Amino acid sequence: MIYLLIVSVLWAFSFGIIKGNLTGLDSNFVAFVRLFIPFIIFVPFLKISGLKNKIKISLIFNGGIQFGLMYIFYIYSFQFLKAYEIAVFTILTPLYVTLINDIFQNKFNKLFFTTSVLSIIGAGVIVFQNLDRTNFLLGFIILQLSNLCFAFGQIYYKRIMNHTESASDKNVFGLLYLGAMIITFVFSMFTTDYTNLEINNTQVLSLLYLGAAASGIGFFLWNYGARRTDAGALAIFNNLKIPLGVAASVFLFGEDGNLLKLLFGFLIICAALIINEKYKSALN
Repeated sequence: MIYLLIVSVLWAFSFGIIKGNLTGLDSNFVAFVRLFIPFIIFVPFLKISGLKNKIKISLIFNGGIQFGLMYIFYIYSFQFLKAYEIAVFTILTPLYVTLINDIFQNKFNKLFFTTSVLSIIGAGVIVFQNLDRTNFLLGFIILQLSNLCFAFGQIYYKRIMNHTESASDKNVFGLLYLGAMIITFVFSMFTTDYTNLEINNTQVLSLLYLGAAASGIGFFLWNYGARRTDAGALAIFNNLKIPLGVAASVFLFGEDGNLLKLLFGFLIICAALIINEKYKSALN
């Protein structure tokens, strides 16, 4: 679980960076660059000569869904929702993780469902406000598509790699970024005006951080950690980035925030994780 915690910290800065520094750029271009950078980073580690073609295609497909389509929907949703609204509706991801896992396993896990709902309550305490109704429904739908893509990819990657004992995560992860890069590049070709594209220094640094750290290191460690924990803990960690993100916004970016709500919501999420770890053997 330490890998999921490290990534949660890395992702805590992403909300403010995207909303504050990149809103002037085409969302599909941002998604493409953010995934092109980690693809370049992981190409040297690729060792796939011994993999079956079915596994290669599955990994490329998984990356296209989990990272590619997820980012297409996620970054686009910033055009319709405020940052706090995006935080509110990201908290449903744990529920999707547990339900998708149940579908794959053809059974309903009461513990994972209960603790994921508890983590949603904890995150909701932190971020819930009166929501702006303008473009609310469209933004909500777009963001849920993003959440579903990310939840599906986490579970599907675990299933692929559990049947691929001969390959390590770092040796195949470039295939996921390849799939994601292809998807975002295709979308970008239809929406980005490359002939008149202008990027300032702040945006370059923001894209480098998001591409190399948040997406590159972050996604690798997240999926690496996802393989080594149960679906219940994985669902809960999907919401841990919310109190960390709020804390980063308050203490580093100078935004207003209710510290009491932050502490209370964080404690609820921690309680969900403790309950999951204590009772998962008995209630599975």
